Amino acid sequence: MKLIHAANELGNGSRKVCLAIGVFDGVHLGHQQIIRQTVSDAHQHDALAVVVTFDRHPHAVVAPERVPPQIYAHAQKTRAIAALGVEAVLEIHFDRAFSEKTGELFVRELLRDLGKIHSICVGADFVFGHRRTGNVALLKVLGAELHFQVHGLAAVALDGQVVSSTRIREMIRTGNFDAASQMLGRPYAISGRVVEGDRLGRQWGFPTANLDAAGLILPPNGVYSAVTQVKGQTYRVALNIGVRPTLAAPQPQLRVEAHLLDFSGDLYGSELELELGQKLRDEQRFASPDELRRQIERDVAAVRAAGAE
Repeated sequence: MKLIHAANELGNGSRKVCLAIGVFDGVHLGHQQIIRQTVSDAHQHDALAVVVTFDRHPHAVVAPERVPPQIYAHAQKTRAIAALGVEAVLEIHFDRAFSEKTGELFVRELLRDLGKIHSICVGADFVFGHRRTGNVALLKVLGAELHFQVHGLAAVALDGQVVSSTRIREMIRTGNFDAASQMLGRPYAISGRVVEGDRLGRQWGFPTANLDAAGLILPPNGVYSAVTQVKGQTYRVALNIGVRPTLAAPQPQLRVEAHLLDFSGDLYGSELELELGQKLRDEQRFASPDELRRQIERDVAAVRAAGAE
C-alpha cells in the first residue's frame, strides 16, 4: 500500500479510482464498511481503491477547543486501513488554508488530480468543506455532473446502538475494553513510539518502555496486563498508566510504561503496540519507593501467572 500526501502522487495513469473519504479514527466497524465498499467497487471496475483522510483531526485547526483525543496513533491507523486491501492512502495535510476550501472545490480538485473517479464512498452523515458546506447531497449533484457514483452508507449498529468513535472513546475512558473491541472489530490496543524515561524501572530490575501517548484517549490510571509483539515474538506486558504518585515528582506527568517480561533489547525510537487485557489494580500511593518496588514484583508475577493459565 502506498502512503501519499498529494493526489497527483498516486500515479494511476488511465486507471479509474474509487475513493473512501473520512477521518477514520479507530477504523471501526462503520469505517470498515465504507472502505470495504470502496475496495469492492475497485475490484468490479478495474479501479484503484484509495482512502482519503487527514494528518490530524479537522477540529485541531477549526475548533481546537473541541479536538477529541484520538483512538489510534498515526501508524496504527495506517496499518488498520492497509489491512482492508486498499492500494493507497491519500493523507491530506489539514491546515488553515485547506479548511477554507469549499466542499465543491475539494471534490473538483480531487477529480483534476486523480483523473477519472468511478465512485466516492462516505458515511451518510459525512460533512466536509468550509463551514461544512459539503455532504452526501452535494456529492450526488457533483456525481451526476462529473460522472461518478456516490455511496452514503448508514451507520453500523451493535446491540441497537450506533458504532461511533465517540462511543469507543467513552468505553476506553471507562475501561470497558470488550465493548471498545467489539466496535473496533479487533482487540483494543495502545500504540506509540518508545521514548526516553528516567530509567528508574531498570534500576529496580524492571526496565520499562515509555510510550509517547500524547493526544491519545487512555484508559483509567492503573496497572494492566497486556501483550505485544517485537520482531514477530510475542511478549506479556505489565503496563502502568498513571502519574506515579509515590515518587512525588514536582510536576507529575501522565506516563504509559510497559515492562516486557523476559525481553532483552533496546526499543528506543521504535513503535510498540500493546493489546490490553485485564486491569490488575488501581493506581496507588505507597508509603515508600521500596514498597512500590515490592508491589511491582507482585504485578509482574500476576501477569506471568495469567499467561500460564
